[in-house]
Amino acid sequence: MAAPMEVAVCTDSAAQLWSCVVWELHSGANLLTYRGGQAGPRGLALLNGEYLLAAQLGKNYICAWELQRKDQLQQKIMCPGPVTCLTTSPNGLYVLAGISENIYLWEVSTGNLLVILSRHYQDVSCLQFTGDSSHFISGGKDCLVLAWSLCSVLQADPSRTPAPRHVWSRHTLPITDLHCGFGGPLARVATASLDQTVKLWEVSSGELLLSVLFDVGILAVTMDLAEHYMFCGGSDGSIFQVNLCTWPGQREKSFQPEQEHGKVFRGHRNQVTCLSVSTDGSVLLSGSHDETVRLWDVQSQQCLRTVTLKGPVTNACIMLAPISMLSSDFRPGLPLPHFNKHLLGAEHGDEPHRGGLMLRLGLHQQNVLGGQDQLRIRVTELEDEVRNLRKINRDLFDFSTRIITHPTK
Repeated sequence: MAAPMEVAVCTDSAAQLWSCVVWELHSGANLLTYRGGQAGPRGLALLNGEYLLAAQLGKNYICAWELQRKDQLQQKIMCPGPVTCLTTSPNGLYVLAGISENIYLWEVSTGNLLVILSRHYQDVSCLQFTGDSSHFISGGKDCLVLAWSLCSVLQADPSRTPAPRHVWSRHTLPITDLHCGFGGPLARVATASLDQTVKLWEVSSGELLLSVLFDVGILAVTMDLAEHYMFCGGSDGSIFQVNLCTWPGQREKSFQPEQEHGKVFRGHRNQVTCLSVSTDGSVLLSGSHDETVRLWDVQSQQCLRTVTLKGPVTNACIMLAPISMLSSDFRPGLPLPHFNKHLLGAEHGDEPHRGGLMLRLGLHQQNVLGGQDQLRIRVTELEDEVRNLRKINRDLFDFSTRIITHPTK
C-alpha cells in the first residue's frame, strides 16, 4: 500500500487567481485550487475530510467547498460579524469561530448554534481543538489564553455561564498563534505573543512548563508530532527552532541561537505568519508577508522550495490528503445544513428539549434517558463503576510499589 500523500494548503490575502491552492508537498505539483473569496489569517479549516472552510477576510461569512468540487462554492455560512479565526473539531462534529471578542460553537449535524462564549475582552485571534476534541483553546488580543472543556461548554443548564477550565494570563501583549500537541486532555499547548515570548502550558494541570524569550515579536508557533522541537516565526522573518528535549531545566529562558539547542532558519524578508511541520518531522512549511511560502529541511535549515503567491500569506499548513481530495468520484456523506445565526431556541419559537438528556452521537441525536428514574439508575451504575475502577487502580499501585521497593533477587 502506498504511503498517504502529504499536501500543502495555502491562502493569501490577494486571492487574485484563487482563494486556496493545494500542492503536493515534495514535488511541488499543483493539485487543486478553490475560488470564491479571500481567506483571513487562522481562518482555514478542514471539516470531516469532506469540506474545506475558509473565513473571509473582513467579511461576515465563511465559505465552504466540497473538497473535490473545487470550482463550485457549496455554501456561504452567514455569521453575525466578521470572522477573526476558525477551526473545526477533529471528530467533525463541531465548528468554532471567533467573531469580535466572542466564540461561536455550531453543531455540524444540525447547523444549530449551541453556545456563544464571551470571556475575552478583545478580538479572538486564534482557536484550536485538542486532538481528541475534548478541549479547545482560545487566544485573544486581550493577552489571555483560555482552555475550555467541551463537555462543560455543552452543559444542559442554560442558566449558568460556561467558564474556561484554565485562564492563562502570563502574556503581556496580544496572542498571535497557538498550537495544541497530542494527548487530548494531557496535551501541551504552545502560545505565541507580540511580547516576544512563546510559552508552553499543560492542559491537565494548567501549569506553565516553559517560557522562551526572543529578541522579536513571535507571530507563529508549531511543534513536530513527537514534540521534540518547537518552531517560532518572528516578526523579522526569522524562524527559531527550540529543542524541547535538551532545553535546560529553567522554566524561563532567553533563546540563544549560538547555543547547540538553538537554530535559526533565515530567508523570509518579512514577518512569518504561519508554520507547519510534516508528519515525519523532516520538513517545515512557512508562510510570510513577503508573499512567499517556503519549504525547509529541518536537519540542515536549508530552503528546499520557494513558492511565490500574489499577496501576504494568511494560511499555510501541511496535512495528509483525505481520500475525498484525491478521488474525483467522492461525494460527502451528507450535505452541510443551514448554519443558524441565533442560539438554539432563540428564534422561530424553538422549544428547548425537556424531560430528558440529549446525547449527541455524530450525525444523529438520541433521547437516551427519558425520565428521572432511569437517570438516577444510570447515575448509580456509573458511580459503582467508578468505585470499582478506583479499587483496581489502588491494587495496581500497591502491586507496582511492592515490585519497585522489593525487587526479586
